Amino acid sequence: MPTEFQPDNRLKLLKCGVEYFPALIAAIDAAQHEIFLETYIFADDDVGLAVAAALSRAARRGVAVQVLVDGFGGGEFPRTLAPGMVADGVHVLVYRPEIASLRGRFRLKRHRLRRLHRKLAVIDGTTAFVGGINIESDFNVPGHTAPRYDFAVAVDGPLVEAVRHTMVRVWEIVVWANFRHRYRVGRLCADPPCGGDDPPAGRQRAALLIRDNLRHRRDIPEAYLEAIAAARSEVVIANAYFLPGRRLRHALVEAAQRGVSVIVLLQGRVEYRLQHYATQALYGALLDAGVRIFEYRASFLHAKVGVVDSQWATVGSANMDPFSLLLAREANVAVLDRGFARELRGHLAQALDGDSREVRAGDWRRLGWVGRSLRWTAYYLVRVGLSLVGLGDRY
Repeated sequence: MPTEFQPDNRLKLLKCGVEYFPALIAAIDAAQHEIFLETYIFADDDVGLAVAAALSRAARRGVAVQVLVDGFGGGEFPRTLAPGMVADGVHVLVYRPEIASLRGRFRLKRHRLRRLHRKLAVIDGTTAFVGGINIESDFNVPGHTAPRYDFAVAVDGPLVEAVRHTMVRVWEIVVWANFRHRYRVGRLCADPPCGGDDPPAGRQRAALLIRDNLRHRRDIPEAYLEAIAAARSEVVIANAYFLPGRRLRHALVEAAQRGVSVIVLLQGRVEYRLQHYATQALYGALLDAGVRIFEYRASFLHAKVGVVDSQWATVGSANMDPFSLLLAREANVAVLDRGFARELRGHLAQALDGDSREVRAGDWRRLGWVGRSLRWTAYYLVRVGLSLVGLGDRY
């Protein structure tokens, strides 16, 4: 099904936490009625403390504040920042809290691998934030002076209601699952949306893409496939964890073979060794097909973004890997707007030109058979893991 873009939005691209967190905290401090926030990680560092303090201030002045944190990524959150926030009146829930235990972390069952990987916020039903940036400092990685490389989008306009709706829905599911008190979350707006009589916020067309385990299992990869298939000149993808399934790999190869410039910006620093080397197993086939691969070296690349023909763009939380596309709850914004797409493409151009190294076909061959075999071993270990949880035939 083609992506349905909503008109009349105003979008602001936010690069890294240095732009995102001041905007988020300012919106929280301006809130008058309600705040919803979802995150995978809510760290006990200077950024986490600042966001937690803003949420507590809002709750103390009577704003209904709902915070949902993943049980795996935010495993320490219930013991660090949450108690103080709860004492100030913030409603806090944990998504699948059982997986925070060591037993939950290492039991290889599909439902225990499911994560709340979305990074979303909605303030007063009028402003939303969608992206890939966790609530943690960009500079908390030892040995790195450059910030973690990531993006988010601030949204005003009709798309905000779609973001709010999905957040309320997941909040209610977690409330039910945890047998907690059903918090009052306010009225869900139907068509026309809240503020429908207000003038348009902007002129940009955008769509919310979510991934869940029911009706929206393939919305995000299908949007990528649709955009790549329509590409005429260029596809640029920056992805922290890149292990695409067959259809996405074939789409990128076919685009390159029909003359489209296909550029993939990937993680150059080793964060998760098995996944890092499994990704590199795909280099040979992609390079042979004409796909250009760059590795980002300035810091950890955490972005999940794409630009096609400087017209279509996406920013969000979904990686092109099986964990994002088959197991986690994810959220991206797709944008059909030349100004926005060109701005994002400009940022990626800076990263490609100044902070990255291009991988050449000769680099892959110089690894030798031992190096290539080790990378293919990592790739098949990932495939075996997927098979053990019943997902091998879907990737």
